[in-house]
Amino acid sequence: MRTVRPTDRAHRRIGIVVFDGVKILDYAGPAEVFVEANQFSGDYEVVTLSPSGGEVSTSVGARLSTEPIAGSGAFDTVLIAGSELPPPVFVTDDLIASVRQISTRTRRLASICTGSFVLAACGLLDGRVATTHWKFTADLAHRYPAVRVDPDAIHVRDGDIYSSAGVVAGIDLSLALVEEDHGAEVARRTAQGLLVYMQRGGGQSQFSSSLAGPIPRSSPVRAVTDHVRGNPHLPHTVGSLAAHVNVSARHLTRLFRDELGTTPAGFVSTTRFEVAQDRLLSGLSVSDAARAAGYGSAEVMRRAFVTRIGISPRKYQQRFATTRPVLVDAGSMAG
Repeated sequence: MRTVRPTDRAHRRIGIVVFDGVKILDYAGPAEVFVEANQFSGDYEVVTLSPSGGEVSTSVGARLSTEPIAGSGAFDTVLIAGSELPPPVFVTDDLIASVRQISTRTRRLASICTGSFVLAACGLLDGRVATTHWKFTADLAHRYPAVRVDPDAIHVRDGDIYSSAGVVAGIDLSLALVEEDHGAEVARRTAQGLLVYMQRGGGQSQFSSSLAGPIPRSSPVRAVTDHVRGNPHLPHTVGSLAAHVNVSARHLTRLFRDELGTTPAGFVSTTRFEVAQDRLLSGLSVSDAARAAGYGSAEVMRRAFVTRIGISPRKYQQRFATTRPVLVDAGSMAG
């Protein structure tokens, strides 16, 4: 069990651990969240740490000045950034020893993307549920069989240890931590200040269809998908979309099937559903979300939600309208 020294809750020190080859967005995204939160009643001091201190090189070649972990004092929160480098390259003995040491001096510990490999190498994830970017979940599970890897969640919490998927999920997790500390309104204003949506609860999937699906190859399909995503409220039909790009409805349908594996109508339906999810989680009412997404009525949207995910829009909003990470119960993910 980790021994945690108390910290001054009136002044929360946030330590972000970096190293040579760190992915810069894994560091900069969370750092900016905490700094931005200070404009809205936040109380954070961000400290950039590395095993030996001094400068470290980042994924884009820029260098960061850091303080050595040894002697850095107590922290409210410590985050371990990740890297695109293979874990055997960046998870060094010095990094493992340093993170083990600082883990005894913080109230909560978190990883961004492949930072989970560092926590796992320290033994801090043994018997716990954790996540990382979907590209690395199989490797994490293979290397550390004592870790119960959730390959889908954006971020999870198991006790006082948190883990997140890649890059933008680090921002999601940091907003969740701000919400835990200061409430949803401060987190929401922080997200607005950074021009990001406070929309993704930890239990949501890393695999939305707009991110995981095929990429359009031809200009007509790209133009139509951009048009639909930018204007979901319009009364789209196959004919109107074909006219938008000056092709026949039959030709457009064939292109969609060949390139995206769906029909224009199917793409419109999926886009409207995802827009509705987004609007509900940003705080819109069911009626307003239905209107923004292009549904004919709140009842039409309700039927779409029940068909796709088995719950109503209101229940979906109540469940996920928070950035808080999934809190894992002791018996969850058993087996």
